Amino acid sequence: MRINGQPWFDTDGNVIHAHGGHMLRHGEFWYWYGEDRRDDNYVSCYRSTDLKNWENRGAVLTVNSKTMPMPVRSDLTIKRNVEGVEDRIDGLNVIPASKGKVNIERPKVLYCERTKTFVMWAHYENGVNYSAASVCIATCDTPDGDFIYRGSFRPYGNMSRDCTLFLDDDGEAYFISSSRDNADLKIYRLTADFMNVDEDVRTLFQGMHREAPAVLKRNGKYIMLTSMCTGWAPNQCGFSVSDSMAGRWSMLENFGDETTFDSQPAFILTLDDGRYIYFADRWGGPGEKYFTSTYVALEIKFTENGAPYIEYCENSAI
Repeated sequence: MRINGQPWFDTDGNVIHAHGGHMLRHGEFWYWYGEDRRDDNYVSCYRSTDLKNWENRGAVLTVNSKTMPMPVRSDLTIKRNVEGVEDRIDGLNVIPASKGKVNIERPKVLYCERTKTFVMWAHYENGVNYSAASVCIATCDTPDGDFIYRGSFRPYGNMSRDCTLFLDDDGEAYFISSSRDNADLKIYRLTADFMNVDEDVRTLFQGMHREAPAVLKRNGKYIMLTSMCTGWAPNQCGFSVSDSMAGRWSMLENFGDETTFDSQPAFILTLDDGRYIYFADRWGGPGEKYFTSTYVALEIKFTENGAPYIEYCENSAI
């Protein structure tokens, strides 16, 4: 049994690095994608048949990944040109410019049945500061192969940071991200190939500074979790409910305790047995502390009125 907040290990006995991630079911396997900031890596992939034993499939996106343009005008920079770029400060740590890496955070992957393609969306930053505030896309013909980097852009010119993807049961896919310096949260409907935004359908929580969105659908109701913006420190998560992605969402209500049990939402896992799992990161902090970050997985329960809640348990729900 895995312990919440303790290191989790793959089948080789190595610590799992898949932060801010997402799990996708395809065929007989679950695929777990997440941030991997070690060496030249950006996004790692693990797979499992039982959600307990995770095989490391390696980094699927790195500084050396192939690039390919797409119809959307995008910036194909996946490795920063370090000439003339100074070292930067991340918390209490100095990050040498010579590393030449950009930041690719919170990767989410959906399978597009129409194109038979795995499409990754993530938050892109330039590696120097957080002024890029863009989304980036990568694609692959297989779930754990070498993804091709397709570039970064701002949807409709809007800033985009913490983000998630949601595939509805009617086949429509949505991209949700923090915008306007995290002041607002945007919901976009994607094109049929999942490669672009097709409609800006809703702006939520105007001026409330929400991030780390995660969505589930239950009994025809959409429930969205978000956290406040407090840097690396955990805070009180909130939930909102709607009858449709483009509809009116309810006022935020508290979810979890005042620090959401020292965690921040990464995604919500929907299981075949009808359970929903709140999957979250327990961040270690900036710089080298980042690599001590761990995971929290708790079953989401519901009141008679359908309101979601979690209770802390030392043992992971998966």
